[in-house]
Amino acid sequence: MAVPATASEPQAQEAELQHIPVIETGPDFPLATLRASPGKTHALLDIATRRYPRRLLTGLDRISRAWLVRWNNVHLDEIDAIAGVLGRPGAYFFSINYEWACTCRAAASPDGRSARLIRVLDWKTPGLGRNIVCAKVNGAKAGPFAVMTWPGYTGILQVMAPGRFSASLNQAPMRDPTGLFYLDWAANRRRVWKMPHPTPAHLLRKVAEEARDFAEARRMLSERPISTPAIFTLAGISPDETAVIERTEHASRVRDKDAVAANHWDEAGWPGQSRGEASRDRADVMRGTEPQFDPQFAWLAAPVLNEKTRLAMVADAKEGRLVARGYEATGPATETLEIIWDAAL
Repeated sequence: MAVPATASEPQAQEAELQHIPVIETGPDFPLATLRASPGKTHALLDIATRRYPRRLLTGLDRISRAWLVRWNNVHLDEIDAIAGVLGRPGAYFFSINYEWACTCRAAASPDGRSARLIRVLDWKTPGLGRNIVCAKVNGAKAGPFAVMTWPGYTGILQVMAPGRFSASLNQAPMRDPTGLFYLDWAANRRRVWKMPHPTPAHLLRKVAEEARDFAEARRMLSERPISTPAIFTLAGISPDETAVIERTEHASRVRDKDAVAANHWDEAGWPGQSRGEASRDRADVMRGTEPQFDPQFAWLAAPVLNEKTRLAMVADAKEGRLVARGYEATGPATETLEIIWDAAL
């Protein structure tokens, strides 16, 4: 394994860091971000599709779209439009499939006045860190929100909704692992394709669009059925509004204290093998991490920081503030982005 760079990269490297675009948009942010940054989308698809022969990817698209049609998915028209703009296979498959690891914490701010979310996302695919964008979404039913995302992606993996909450999604443990990745992946996909429910990323999008406060977001993330197990981390406005919500398709377990999540079940009883590397070690390190707005991300250290880290983010919905930076295997890939959005808007 390559040794990852630390958050304190030499200043000489600053000139190489990418700027994170901030795109002002309405609820159609997947299409808006795609039209604003098509080059980023095609660059990511070029990398992500290298291991998929075009014929295989076309077939996976066909199966993925059939699942969306079968269960009358509310995002089908949008994904159809994205596929048309892209003009290449992958839009359907990558809209509903993902493989990542993450480490998160929801905790009181250092001054004790609010709740904050720390989010670190790991993903094997290179390029995700340097091609990330921020969509500032207006016009949603419950209020505006800022989402760190990739152009054309229809789900939400991390979000800050000023005056309401911040939230993120972690991949849950893999069920019934055999140790053979593609066999395990196929078995889990077959289970998903039988489910008439939205993906966890689409549920989190619905929460961002419709939940008016922490309590409503917590209820939706705990009770709404989903197509595959997931782990949500949620930080509200007051310092005691923190939760980790572990989910199967129909059941939930909620921790309002010790709101730290990685890619394993915190309690026994649910089957599955943790995702990513050193999941429990990552959680232990995150448990001692203060949610500070440090533009250099000096708190980001191994094993939470590793060669697969693609995003680090701290968000405070009461302040309407978010800081984020993209990462690649060698270290920081973008400048630090800071969003300050009036929570009264």
